[in-house]
Amino acid sequence: MPVLKREQARDLGDPSGLPKLPVPPLQQTLDMYLKCMSHLIPEEQFKKTKAIVEKFGAPGGMGEFLQKKLVERSEHKANWVYDYWLEDMYLSNRLALPVNSSPVMVFPKQNFTSHSDTLRFAAHLISGVLEYKSLIDGRALPVDYARGQLAGTPLCMDQYNKVFTSYRLPGAKMDTLVAQKSTVMPEPEHIIVACKNQFFVLDVVINFRRLNEKDLYTQLERIRKMADIEEERLPPIGLLTSDDRTQWAEARSVLIKDSTNRDSLDMIERCLCLVCLDEPSGTELTDTNRALLMLHGGGMDKNGGNRWYDKPMQFVIGADGCCGVVCEHSPFEGIVLVQCSEYLLRYMRGSPSKLVRAASMSELPAPRRLRWKCSPDIQAFLTASADKLQRLVKNLDMNVNKFTGYGKEFIKKQKMSPDAYIQVALQFTFYRCHGRLVPTYESASIRRFQEGRVDNIRSSTPEALAFVKAMANSSKITDAEKMELLWTAIKAQTNYTILAITGMAIDNHLLGLREIAKELKLEKPELFSDTTYATSIHFILSTSQVPTTEEMFCCYGPVVPNGYGACYNPQTDHIIFCLSSFRDSAETSSDLFVKTLEGCLKEMQDLCLKCNSESKPTDSTEKMAGNTKVMKNGSKS
Repeated sequence: MPVLKREQARDLGDPSGLPKLPVPPLQQTLDMYLKCMSHLIPEEQFKKTKAIVEKFGAPGGMGEFLQKKLVERSEHKANWVYDYWLEDMYLSNRLALPVNSSPVMVFPKQNFTSHSDTLRFAAHLISGVLEYKSLIDGRALPVDYARGQLAGTPLCMDQYNKVFTSYRLPGAKMDTLVAQKSTVMPEPEHIIVACKNQFFVLDVVINFRRLNEKDLYTQLERIRKMADIEEERLPPIGLLTSDDRTQWAEARSVLIKDSTNRDSLDMIERCLCLVCLDEPSGTELTDTNRALLMLHGGGMDKNGGNRWYDKPMQFVIGADGCCGVVCEHSPFEGIVLVQCSEYLLRYMRGSPSKLVRAASMSELPAPRRLRWKCSPDIQAFLTASADKLQRLVKNLDMNVNKFTGYGKEFIKKQKMSPDAYIQVALQFTFYRCHGRLVPTYESASIRRFQEGRVDNIRSSTPEALAFVKAMANSSKITDAEKMELLWTAIKAQTNYTILAITGMAIDNHLLGLREIAKELKLEKPELFSDTTYATSIHFILSTSQVPTTEEMFCCYGPVVPNGYGACYNPQTDHIIFCLSSFRDSAETSSDLFVKTLEGCLKEMQDLCLKCNSESKPTDSTEKMAGNTKVMKNGSKS
């Protein structure tokens, strides 16, 4: 499969007339960088960094030269940062995909009473998937428009075109995001069904006709029976995809020496998606446990091998009712996962199952089991992969909490942006747990621009620090003063959000300057070898708002060993928080963070109830805070 070219990507669906991502002014970014880090590092270190930054930005200096080259790049690229960002964020990252990279959507628990129930649900869901794919293929998906600030701006739809056509190919040093070519005569389309760690090809288009739900059910039933034949069972090859990327690339290079394995890999790499029919996990299906099972399958002894992590969409259907989607994140953002998942849940609720009425195809060719030839080397890779996955399962510390004290309705009544308010609450919580603030990542959509993905809202602002310090110093500061500091923190958060969604934040710009220096084979500028820069991109708090209109929630793991993943879903009268960390870090505890967060949210509510009638913000603050809304997409728009 060819690598997806920039030009092809544009032809596939960028609404015409979208502007290109701007290159921010150099001095603006350097000033903002210093402001973002000044309160997060020791004073002596900051003085040193300030001198380095000033030298970099001096007239006629390295910064000006690299900025000029970046502007030139922007003139002949649809999006000057896209390739740099994709490689830095995903493709060059060597960590295993489960937990570390792949977010999941957890569906409501289903009540299956038999295998037939499970397969009916699966057949219904596959029908919905095929409907959604036909909307994408027919360019019939409605264009997304921005809400809140600059409302009404059309957003780039390019990401949707990669949902069922992409594949993340492991590489020794860097992965490749590949996509199938569009052809006039498409090949018969198929999905891969994983069942009992075995993989089966399910053709969904036969003789140019899409299988109806009854046919799909028949084929799934056949797959289930084939998977039950113990003497036919093959080793759980899917485990290899759960390993770190370099190790999996090495294992794959051994696998493809055999033609049987090459054929099987080809079928998986060209499929539309995976449907994973999981065995019962044997655990109580709380929100937290369902999140854990979706993130890693429960390890080797549960459903950890019943996956193929390189494919963008894996629909998991557990016999015990644990269902959801595992998403390989490199082709698209949270909006696509949310929109697709919501479409499927609505489809399944609104279109009754057609199992009874449909006329069946007279002769359905049997689904095919994918075969593997496993050398001793592959067996050794499998053993190592299983062991590492088991360690990851034991290490992940997850807490899914439904905060019922209040939801976004209360926050809006205070004339505040729910997202900005929750971000300040997360800073307050981190400060209370750890006595400091740290560089924080909050994803912000830049889909206003051609091929736009995300930039970062740096939520640990100096203004947030002033507020959380005041809250910790209760006796010396009046409630009215605290309220004023809260408004100031929310205004700072809102201002940074606007910068980010309009292409003026600092993270992508700094990345571009760093990467273009590397591309030109220049010595690494001191700005990027300075310890402050390393600190600035070590995101101990990695956050994202993923609002949904259906009953489901999104979660992911931390991005650094001593960090937290914090995904939240604000609803009218409650907020779902999914907090993750690693048990082997002495610095973190998901349970402690969640317990502290509940207390901080309560204190902020009490402060608002006491003061908000007498401590009104200025008109501009009120307008700004009230207007920063989010698309229902998982990143600010």
